[in-house]
Amino acid sequence: MSSSIDWEHTIAFMGVEGANADLACRQNYPYLTTVPLNSFEDVFKAVSEGRAKYAMIPIENSQAGRVAEIHNLLPRTNLHIVAEHIQKVEHHLYGVPGASLDQVTDVYSHHQGLLQCRSFITEHQFTTHIHDNTATAARDVAAWKDSGKAAICSALAGELYQLERLAEAIQDAEDNETLFVVLAKEPVDLEPEDGAALTSIFFTVRNIPAALYKALGGFATNGVNMLKLESYIRSGVSNSAQFFMTFEGHPRERSVQLALEELGFFTNKVNLLGVYLADPARKSGR
Repeated sequence: MSSSIDWEHTIAFMGVEGANADLACRQNYPYLTTVPLNSFEDVFKAVSEGRAKYAMIPIENSQAGRVAEIHNLLPRTNLHIVAEHIQKVEHHLYGVPGASLDQVTDVYSHHQGLLQCRSFITEHQFTTHIHDNTATAARDVAAWKDSGKAAICSALAGELYQLERLAEAIQDAEDNETLFVVLAKEPVDLEPEDGAALTSIFFTVRNIPAALYKALGGFATNGVNMLKLESYIRSGVSNSAQFFMTFEGHPRERSVQLALEELGFFTNKVNLLGVYLADPARKSGR
């Protein structure tokens, strides 16, 4: 990566140029320079070491479920969630310039890209080939210059690798979305009146009967809506589970304070991962 880059205005993601994470970065932060890296661990490290200001990280996809690798990294990070973005996923079929749809016999994409376009692939009887990333598939199709080969990828990848769109929006589900979070070294200074806040925490329950049930009771009695709850078995500790939770509300709101107080009675440790604004798409019911 070039030393001339202004790291205060960068956002890192895992993958190559044209990946869906790159598209999410560019659409939500057009004033930042995107920095592609080889692994999620590299992305976390780049922000921790000050080589990138932010990280754009996928948490889960509405079709594929949670991103397991991220959920293994989150409990070990000192970074903070500062924003979330719900990104609509659209898959398109791109071929080399001058190619037509009826010439295509083989399609290349990430395995999820192929799975999420099964109906289109079956209809056209394509032979499928798995790539590490939708964007690398586009890059390779461009390099091969073979009208019989096409990539399922984002519009950004098709544009970057100068391919021709042969079919658009070929995904099976119209509600295909990926939830991304943005990580930074420092938390955002969010006030309760700034807007609809979300809070993400990690906690470890005490090793007592019904500890989780009791720990969560305060959220129900105080009307605090939980959006996500994931469990982790801590390495080397078989009788104590750690949980990642995201809920609506700001820690300085009275109802949230009461819920967290009750949580504290039945946990050994609570770590605040971030307080940040909810994506407006949540309010629209998307």
